[in-house]
Amino acid sequence: MDLLALTLAGQVPANQQGENAQLRWRWLGEGLLEITPQQGYQRAVVLSAGIHGNETAPIELLNQLVVDLLAGSRRLAVRLLVILGNPAAMRAGKRYLHSDMNRMFGGRHRDFPASGETARALQLEQRVVEFFEQESAARAHYDLHTAIRESCLPRFGILPFQQRPYDPSQLALLDAAELDALVIHRAPGGTFSHFSSEQATAASCTLELGKARPFGDNDLQQFSAINRALQSLVSGEALPARSGAAMRIFQVEKSLIKRSEDFRLHLADDTANFTVLPQGTLVCEQAGEQYRVQHAQQWILFPNPQVAVGLRAGMLLSEVPRDCLF
Repeated sequence: MDLLALTLAGQVPANQQGENAQLRWRWLGEGLLEITPQQGYQRAVVLSAGIHGNETAPIELLNQLVVDLLAGSRRLAVRLLVILGNPAAMRAGKRYLHSDMNRMFGGRHRDFPASGETARALQLEQRVVEFFEQESAARAHYDLHTAIRESCLPRFGILPFQQRPYDPSQLALLDAAELDALVIHRAPGGTFSHFSSEQATAASCTLELGKARPFGDNDLQQFSAINRALQSLVSGEALPARSGAAMRIFQVEKSLIKRSEDFRLHLADDTANFTVLPQGTLVCEQAGEQYRVQHAQQWILFPNPQVAVGLRAGMLLSEVPRDCLF
């Protein structure tokens, strides 16, 4: 089965379930595939990509992983749910068609005008809950993205806010994936990874892996480290050793919420993620409110003044020691 080809074509496979000597699989709907080892397993893992339809490289990586598993050329050691998140936007080559799905999870889709994307967010919530329901194995979810803009630290992960400690095995995988940085949220949000962390107590992380490009224009060698780490995860193999500099840890100090149409972000349109801003820098202002950098320096992440009123137009980060994760 070529999950990506079926999804882009909007087709239902002729066979909706099957098996080989190592595994059995079930097609659960458009862009949704559950794969279970014939033998026992100790982990249940969700791998998702395409929540933003123009972020194609992670979609291609996941599709190749599925091809290898179903062909029997890669061992499966976990129960696996593969999700291609926003098929309609994938087919259109757009980030989204109506509203940003990665702001909709945890029931927040009810706050958006009804669309195919609000319905899809609800469907994905239901599938993840069903997948993890009564599951006694260790749970994990990696939601793969690429960024709109350039980044001073190109490969990074975003950990959802949670009150329990972060999973050491997850941090080992993120180290092995050669991430440049890890960002810790300090408040609940509408992302897919926050939903699986909050609702299914999964070890969840959003991964940002370079820049968004069209299908066929990706140099997948740039994603080889995360690809090897995910292959090791699903096959139960030892994680590759990290070869790069230590992963830097940041936490969100301030979310910049666009509260009115007069919101102004005082940064150049091409400002890269993780650009350093010195103390006193006027970052944004709107009626009755302005924000200046509070510390000796802060880093900007996801600056985007074009979002709808009520949504986040950027985040200010501070660098913190690694023990903040525990």
